[in-house]
Amino acid sequence: MTSQGNDEAQWHDDTRAEELKERLAAVHHRIEAATKEAGRAEAPRLIVVTKFHPADDVRRLAALGITDVGENRDQEAASKAAELSGLDIRWHFIGQLQSNKAKSVAKYASSVQSIDRPQVVDALAKAIAREQDATGRDDLDCYIQVSLDNDAGAHRGGAAPSAVGELAARIESSAGLRLSGLMAVAPLGADPEAAFAKLAGISADLRVDYPAATGISAGMSQDLEAAVKFGATHLRIGSDILGSRPAVG
Repeated sequence: MTSQGNDEAQWHDDTRAEELKERLAAVHHRIEAATKEAGRAEAPRLIVVTKFHPADDVRRLAALGITDVGENRDQEAASKAAELSGLDIRWHFIGQLQSNKAKSVAKYASSVQSIDRPQVVDALAKAIAREQDATGRDDLDCYIQVSLDNDAGAHRGGAAPSAVGELAARIESSAGLRLSGLMAVAPLGADPEAAFAKLAGISADLRVDYPAATGISAGMSQDLEAAVKFGATHLRIGSDILGSRPAVG
């Protein structure tokens, strides 16, 4: 029996696994409906955000067919990635990245979706080069996080739209890094459709100079329909699948 087959058997009678299965099905239904409503032929890729939830939940999700998970704290992500190294899943780092964590993130991340300043690009390039020399890992998919607030980084993080070109050029010129597109979070209290329409425009401008940078990582539990409508290629869904964070203690 395969590793995934073993997981399926292990979680067969597990109440938490059944809960995740039901929640996941409901989210897939929303994504399918939104994709159809938007007239799109292909649904966005689902990244399940597993922050604050135990590694066993990631095992359960893998048994349910999930291949992409997102984390926003390196300490937690690195621990889970090491514990779950046998699973066929991709880890996406989606939180604010400090330059001194780049070496750790380079060991497990398939993508970093929160690049917002040149220092992070340089740190990742150095770390990925070292990791590729040691292990031959693939290039790192890089997403520039764009602030959709009026003043960059005020609430949800990210670089100003005017800084995207500089960051893109820096990523593109760095060996081991692959410019994949943009990531953003809709501003608190704002109309998500307006926010994601703005993001789609910034993405279109980026693709003029970098045609391969087609990725748009946008949309969470509360606004995934708006993200799908305006071209998101990746959705980052946490609470609607995993529920509230576990109690501590």
